[in-house]
Amino acid sequence: MTNSDARKVLMPIYNPLPIAPDHGEGCWVFDDKGNKFLDTFSGIAVSILGHNHPAIVNAITEQAKKIIHTSNVVEVPQQISLANFLNKISGMDQTFFCNSGAEANEAAIKIAKLYATKHDNHNPKIIVANKAFHGRTLGVISASGNEKVKAGFEPLLPGFLQVPFNNIDAINELAKAHQDIVAIYVEPIQGEGGINVPDNGYLKSIREICDKNNWLMILDEVQTGIARTGEWFAYQHEGIVPDVLALAKSLGGGMPIGACMTSGKANNVMQVGNHGSTYGGNPLCCHVSEAVLKTIEKNNFCDHAKKLGEYLKNSLKETLTKHKSVVDIRGKGLMIGVELDHPCREIMYTALKHNVLLNVTGVNVIRLVPPIILTQDEADLIVSKLDEIIAEYSKNI
Repeated sequence: MTNSDARKVLMPIYNPLPIAPDHGEGCWVFDDKGNKFLDTFSGIAVSILGHNHPAIVNAITEQAKKIIHTSNVVEVPQQISLANFLNKISGMDQTFFCNSGAEANEAAIKIAKLYATKHDNHNPKIIVANKAFHGRTLGVISASGNEKVKAGFEPLLPGFLQVPFNNIDAINELAKAHQDIVAIYVEPIQGEGGINVPDNGYLKSIREICDKNNWLMILDEVQTGIARTGEWFAYQHEGIVPDVLALAKSLGGGMPIGACMTSGKANNVMQVGNHGSTYGGNPLCCHVSEAVLKTIEKNNFCDHAKKLGEYLKNSLKETLTKHKSVVDIRGKGLMIGVELDHPCREIMYTALKHNVLLNVTGVNVIRLVPPIILTQDEADLIVSKLDEIIAEYSKNI
């Protein structure tokens, strides 16, 4: 089927690259014509263990032979097992399972609203960051800083106060001006906003402000979570724990699963009847998710992502800074952005000619979020290929 065929039967929401993946192996994807591509963005930071990983394949097969779906009308033992593992690695206490990052973030917003109501705050405000992206549902686009995703969907959900990302002074100013703030809600590293990495101590300062004011600290780790940055969760780089945590993407290694977790004063805010999901926390996705986490733990992939990510970032800096169009190279672990001085979505097409799958975010930032099973040889190949791709692309703009 061609793109023109797809446009006849699918809503024209996407503008896909002219490649139809047929199968994958590790960090490589093969199209229906047998061409081989190095995957540098893992289905947008989803396929954390790469493609066709035996732990995921075996877990899917094992659970599918037993039972796939039951609903939350009955007990789901796989949920409890997965939640216990998540508690162990996160320092959180309670979990609600859903199907996506947007749903996890919607649940986080609802928790903040309920928390406010229980504290007699009936007009709660939530501090959010500019350039933030939390998903595509109506509630989370209201909290996002990307005006493009909001356009045409007004009126949006009120109650969000926007500040510049990585600006503690702006948060303190809002704290003085508003008495009805209930939470601060940010990404530890902005993904869709352009791989924006805050200063060291940013999250710790937010934690202190929230503690001082009895606010909730909500972290969207949909993209940064599950070993991506070199720790299980990005907040662990600063030795703090949030009150509410949104997860998805790498959590399932490719299976659709999300989670909203709570700790401390956010525990037990949600009660029976406040929220729910038909598919969320189904036995299949939970069993696969736990297999993903156990594989990461067994192979010490957090440490691997930290060390190889630093190696890749430094190698990119050494090689790519000769290009006049390269403005910055930044990131943490295997979440790296190469910023160019102009919009560069078309570079994804140039990359295809070099047998590389690239993704662009924040208009002008090449987003590198490869599987964390990436080898040093494959990291070197990313550097050399990107050098060629940027050189070719720059000649044609």
